[in-house]
Amino acid sequence: MGRAEERRARQRGGRRAAPPTRSSGTPSEGIAPGEGIAPGGRAAARKAAARGKKGAKKGKSGIRRLFTWKKILGAFLGFCLLGIGAFIVMYMMIDVPKGNAAAQKQSNIYKYSDGSPMAREGDTNREIVDLSEVPKPVQHTFVAAENKSFYTDAGVDLKGTARGLINTLSGKGKQGGSTITQQYVKNFYLDQDQTVTRKLKELVISLKVDRTTSKDKILAGYINTSYYGRGAYGIQAAAQDYYRVDAKDLSVQQGAYLAALLQAPSQYDWAAATPTGKKLVKARWNYVLDNMVGQGWLNKAKRDAMTFPVPKEPKAAPGLEGQKGYFIKLAKQQLEKQLIKQEGITQDEAEARVENSGWTFTLNIDKKKQAQLEKSVKTQLTSQLDPKKRSVDRNVQAGAASVDPKTGKIVALYGGTDYTKHFISNANRTDYQPASTFKPVILAAALENASETQGGKAIGANTIYDGTSKRQVVDSNGNKVGFGPENEDDADYGKVTVQTAMDKSINSVFAQMGVDVGMDKVLETATKLGMDTGKLKALPAYTLGTMGASPIQMAGVYATLDNHGKQVTPTIIKSAEQGGTEIQMPDPIGDQVISREAADTVTSVLTGVVDDGTAKVSVAQNPARDGRKVAGKTGTSDDNLSAWFTGYTPDLVTSVGLFGEDYKTHAQSKMYKTAGLPRVNGGGFPAQIWAAYTFGVAGKNTKFDLDTDQGAAVQPTWTPSPSATPSNTPSSTPTTEKPSETPSETPSETPSETPSETPSQSPPTGEQSTPVEITTSPENPFAPNGDQ
Repeated sequence: MGRAEERRARQRGGRRAAPPTRSSGTPSEGIAPGEGIAPGGRAAARKAAARGKKGAKKGKSGIRRLFTWKKILGAFLGFCLLGIGAFIVMYMMIDVPKGNAAAQKQSNIYKYSDGSPMAREGDTNREIVDLSEVPKPVQHTFVAAENKSFYTDAGVDLKGTARGLINTLSGKGKQGGSTITQQYVKNFYLDQDQTVTRKLKELVISLKVDRTTSKDKILAGYINTSYYGRGAYGIQAAAQDYYRVDAKDLSVQQGAYLAALLQAPSQYDWAAATPTGKKLVKARWNYVLDNMVGQGWLNKAKRDAMTFPVPKEPKAAPGLEGQKGYFIKLAKQQLEKQLIKQEGITQDEAEARVENSGWTFTLNIDKKKQAQLEKSVKTQLTSQLDPKKRSVDRNVQAGAASVDPKTGKIVALYGGTDYTKHFISNANRTDYQPASTFKPVILAAALENASETQGGKAIGANTIYDGTSKRQVVDSNGNKVGFGPENEDDADYGKVTVQTAMDKSINSVFAQMGVDVGMDKVLETATKLGMDTGKLKALPAYTLGTMGASPIQMAGVYATLDNHGKQVTPTIIKSAEQGGTEIQMPDPIGDQVISREAADTVTSVLTGVVDDGTAKVSVAQNPARDGRKVAGKTGTSDDNLSAWFTGYTPDLVTSVGLFGEDYKTHAQSKMYKTAGLPRVNGGGFPAQIWAAYTFGVAGKNTKFDLDTDQGAAVQPTWTPSPSATPSNTPSSTPTTEKPSETPSETPSETPSETPSETPSQSPPTGEQSTPVEITTSPENPFAPNGDQ
């Protein structure tokens, strides 16, 4: 066959007859050995094999084609280009606005519950000073505190801004990271809103401002527009408020404190800071000075010699005299806490939102009740004090809060003699012990938890306990717990009912009852009722009321009892409106936190304290009582540092506290010999103030609607014969403090005289408690968290 014929044969399909090649018949190509493949067919075979493999891996290879590194990189670069383009557009469209911070600062208006005007808080406390008037080292304190790279950066912190945007989108609020330039732009050109739009504007404007404005002018704007707390805007106002000097006379130490203050003005104000707040601001102060040393702005030897400059006491703004300043401060605190909770902003942001920002507050304060409360404090207490004759009379502070148990409204409040003279509100302070006014909480816990005595008897009003003074408390195994409190005058009462123990405030009974119930359950019940128990440990000593509490807190606890176990959280705000929008405040009336029967039984027992116990003379026998049914409890702390009466009628709850506070140092002090009396007891001045106020304003709803078959209000009180008769004459000698392992708590005995405008010279005896520790918690939206 010639070559031409062979070529034609191949063209006709002679591929099958073609001789095999070296690669023909290999298993890898799917051809059996010996089977020939014509030249040119090899490629077709490979494609067929590839198609088979492709079918097997179709899904996997499809994903690979979709997410190749080239496409991912391209998408990333495209996204970056899109972002850069968007930023360029924003940069071109957003202009630097005119400064508007001053224009946004408006007066806050406050009204009584009936809508009549109470006060106007306005005219922003700010005085602009030139940067040349601020010493250079003081300027450096602000840079060291906020933005060490201020003099060399471009005015923005991209990482911090990105973090802020992420936090805003995720609802976490603000975190640090802004430069001084950005903070100045926010203060002067923008506002405090936590929105993505505002943050992006802040970024663009900061870049533009940094390009067109000198660093000195930016720093001057920053320190003149920032809020320092106490209503002070700008460094000049802050220098005057905190140190009574002009900005030009500030020392480096003082400047470092003001610079540290900007991080959290409310928390770091030394006059109102909690121990934690003071610790934090000191650490911040040290941080500022150390940064100055690191930047070469301060000599290390001089820095080491510096001591913390404690600020001066606050001065009240004009127009806040009398009780109005206390009302306004509490209202702002409660609104700030609600804004923090509702909008997820920080404390300093909330304070800036409220201060001089055009809010209209209508408060729950009733003018008639408020006037009566102030009159009662004056006639029953302050008119009896003579500081010129007795130095101790200068140290007695009164505080009171009156609450409607059905609505939670604070209808009257007494914070001190005058807000312009005593900055801390005695109605809101939590640094004194409530003493025996805590005992009803123990009984409530016992009833709520169906607790039993060591002998297996259910605890109720008629349960028998051993009232022997200093009797050692035992646990469920019969082991002593190392706690045996002394009764008043070391009196032994023998076998008594719980009703009698409450009437006479017998320490040994409630110390044992607390252990029988379990102190963890007692503290849990206290929290439910409205006390701020914080991180208190379940110690037997707390049965004597040795934690801290305020009259507002105790009024809330007793209001919850009066409200049949539905929680009452006292609030001073009736409404708060800004720019036509009203902020939604929490409902003061909460859930059923203890059963109605438990709450009503405690109320029934507490009527016995008034009718047969430590408040009998001041309250039960008061001629103005007019048949009203009253429940309440007295309390007096160890060393006579505080004295209380918290009581209620069916429609009004009021807690009155007296506190010994050194008028110079503000440290707690003893009230022995006040008004010439041996000591101040809960059944004395506090109960007298309570009665003069309550019987002057309370309604005629004379009987409690109680769902219980226990207690003095519903059945006669039965008292077993005591094994020994307690002394009827109160000691005029201060009780000696017991060792820490055996704190003492003393019950009141029945006062011997009827109260009048002049205090009895034989005062009613009270209860005493040994201090253990004081803690607070910020969780309650109405609680001030130590802000006084």
